[in-house]
Amino acid sequence: MTDKKVLFVSSEVMPYLPENETSLMSFEAPRMVNDRGGQIRIFMPRYGNINERRHQLHEVIRLSGMNLVVNDMDMPLIIKVASIPKERIQVYFIDNEEYFKRKATFNDKEGNLFPDNDERAIFFAKGVVETVKKLNWSPDIIHVHGWMASLLPLYLKKYYEDEPLFSESKIVTSVYNKGFEGTLDTKMMDKVLFDGFEKEKVAALETPDYTNLMKVATANSDGVIVASENIPEELQKHISSLDVPTLPFVPIYEFEEAYMEFYNKEILKLTS
Repeated sequence: MTDKKVLFVSSEVMPYLPENETSLMSFEAPRMVNDRGGQIRIFMPRYGNINERRHQLHEVIRLSGMNLVVNDMDMPLIIKVASIPKERIQVYFIDNEEYFKRKATFNDKEGNLFPDNDERAIFFAKGVVETVKKLNWSPDIIHVHGWMASLLPLYLKKYYEDEPLFSESKIVTSVYNKGFEGTLDTKMMDKVLFDGFEKEKVAALETPDYTNLMKVATANSDGVIVASENIPEELQKHISSLDVPTLPFVPIYEFEEAYMEFYNKEILKLTS
């Protein structure tokens, strides 16, 4: 992986959020690539329950300041950055007062999904792309983790399809068992269609549950990693139907060699 550029985009990353399969692998995979000579960037949302003082987040003024349109609303983009101690790894945080100030990640105190989680996902996807454009950093691989990041493959393949910075980038989506109960806002598909997508490309979002979000993500990816031992059967069948390289589940103590082989032999060998 020497000098290869890998962009990691995740819903959750340790140590900024508690450990689970998604946050752990969103830390371990970049650490592994970094240790093996690759260049990495990590992006995640700046949820309000992340302790900015403890983790020493600070705003990057030169990257902040643009507005992103979500469902015909202008939403200011704020970029913050922090370094993971002892790892020489920087993490970029996508922030917005309206979407990410609340002191929680995905759910309110009663355990209900936030009603604007769909708009947060749209904002996050666009925010990542626009920030990477400002950095003028062209990744060889874009590796997506977690459902809050699940719209990124769709937006890269369709909305940003003419963006030269990503013309050679290959998208890998990791699929986890950790999703959410119920659905996001039932008007989610309309909000995505506002950005000019063909209805058939986003039809699954008519019922925006976890399985359908991940169907959209994997259908727009160049490779898929099954990152949990058990994932929903419907999702497993969908992945099996895709004509893309797929890495079956491997336990964490074996992931390094498996991921490196997958990146090098399956993903980087793909031609546009």
